[in-house]
Amino acid sequence: MKWILYILGNRALLTILFLANLFGTIYGYIWYLPQLRDTPPHFLIFIPDSPTASLFFTIAIGALLFRKNLPIIEALAIVTLFKYGVWAVVMNLLVLNVNGHLPWQGYMLIASHSAMAIQGILYAPYFRFKAWHLIVAAVWTLHNDVIDYVFDMMPRYSSLMNSIEQIGYFTFWLSMLSLFLGYYFVVRKNATKLSYPDERLS
Repeated sequence: MKWILYILGNRALLTILFLANLFGTIYGYIWYLPQLRDTPPHFLIFIPDSPTASLFFTIAIGALLFRKNLPIIEALAIVTLFKYGVWAVVMNLLVLNVNGHLPWQGYMLIASHSAMAIQGILYAPYFRFKAWHLIVAAVWTLHNDVIDYVFDMMPRYSSLMNSIEQIGYFTFWLSMLSLFLGYYFVVRKNATKLSYPDERLS
């Protein structure tokens, strides 16, 4: 366990991860452009869920490279990375089930969003946020659910629109699970802590 965490804290790996998430974030915002063009301005910030999640993580990793912690950003990162990573994987698998096929971009999204969900948990030992930071993340995350499913601003998956109520219900509980994971891996008293950049655990 210790050697895995030490590798994760390697500066070269952190730099690669920072760049990969930066370019992935840019691509994600580009992917959302068609929907953003049709979105009322006051909803724009809530539309590109996955790239905003990876943006939070990119900023958190960038801060770690300078031996800094940004607690609110870290709380938002771990919660939204897991939530939207898992959400996108499930949605693409549902599209595959409904349509019987998935374009290559769908498989790429499954791979990239699986990595999103995992990387936030892997880097949790480096994060230093408290319960109130997690509450801020909860307000952002649950408010985003309201925007998506009350104001109909969820990402567009046309073949799944007949199941929007079920998807909204699933998303709410996925948000709750993501918040619990943020508590378990960071806020909880006995959560593993790693002092950047060495491997010593407390």
